[in-house]
Amino acid sequence: MGYLALLRAPHVTRLLLGTLLGRLPAGMTALVIALALRDAGVAYGRVGLATSCYAIAAAVGGPVLGRIIDRTGQPRVLLASAVVAGGGYALLALAPGSAVGAPVGAAIAGLAMPPLEPCLRSLWPDVVEEKQLDTAYAFDSASQQILYVAGPLAVAAISGLFSPVAALWVAAGLGLAGALIVATTGPARSWRAPAREQSAGLLGPLRSPGLVLLLVGLAGAGWAVGAQNVLFIAYAERNVGALPGGGGTLLALAALGGLLGALAYGAVSWRQTTATRTWMMALAMAASYLPLIALPGPYPMAALAFLSGIMLAPLLAAAFVLVAELAPTGTVTEAFAWLVTLFATGNSLGYAVSGKLAEDSLRPVALCAVGGIALGGLLLFGARRWFHPAPAAPAEQPVPVG
Repeated sequence: MGYLALLRAPHVTRLLLGTLLGRLPAGMTALVIALALRDAGVAYGRVGLATSCYAIAAAVGGPVLGRIIDRTGQPRVLLASAVVAGGGYALLALAPGSAVGAPVGAAIAGLAMPPLEPCLRSLWPDVVEEKQLDTAYAFDSASQQILYVAGPLAVAAISGLFSPVAALWVAAGLGLAGALIVATTGPARSWRAPAREQSAGLLGPLRSPGLVLLLVGLAGAGWAVGAQNVLFIAYAERNVGALPGGGGTLLALAALGGLLGALAYGAVSWRQTTATRTWMMALAMAASYLPLIALPGPYPMAALAFLSGIMLAPLLAAAFVLVAELAPTGTVTEAFAWLVTLFATGNSLGYAVSGKLAEDSLRPVALCAVGGIALGGLLLFGARRWFHPAPAAPAEQPVPVG
């Protein structure tokens, strides 16, 4: 009944729905950029340039926006970034065939993507009771699994009914609507980060060695997911017609596994510390990936796809709590933004490396996926003594507003 109690808490349902709505473009953009540019007759090389511009800009923009939010609050940054990102999508929609307009529009959309994920995770301690935090972060993590499936499905549906350009306009509208819903809630309007420590300097949350080690370890999980995506797509191409839905079915089963894994994780009352849970989940994820190396027949592979997805969302749910514990005072939103950036960077690298490997054989791709999360899990285990909560801020600190 923990999830029912969570959803009954004031503001929770609105924050979750607004965040899901506003984050949906992140699950749509890579695919919709490719479809829109190809529909305009653009060569694959320029498609790759535009999608890379989006990914790199998003990796840079997230921590920058997170730092601004820690200094000024959430509503103005969320709304302003949603408007600017919408302008990027509009430029893409108006000039998908432009050699300049398309990559610039993609870069603007990525750079100004509203940091709804970090904002929600910063709000949870103020919105729910302390005993509900694990459940809230688990539910948050579970919702991500929905986006992995819903984003591409939304693009396919809108592109089929209308056009890829229409999907770009929808992405712009969803980002603005989600930001508006979250920014106008009471918790978002009243939230202020504690006064930032003077010693934080330019590094901000990255001056915490424990947080840096955690983020690098989670980049290994991102690498594994990127390689896993390539593995499933390439496996389906080599077994055409053997499994209904092909690679999409395998990816959906992994996402379903993650969804159920997160819900199960949030329903358990854990006795282990957050740090212990994090490395345990990472190593368990590595173990769940290991059977993929066997590359069995289509239906056993479908079962392994489901199994491989189970531990990702619990790992992220534990990591969310640990990030909040490790982030220096006044830097929590930026710390969560760095988590998004490092995970996405690992994902992109795993995708790129395994894409090269897939040209010859699938077993190296499976090994690449297993290796990413195994190394990440071992790093988290080895660094466990560094995972000490950041010192609490002094009481009654004056907090500047505006």
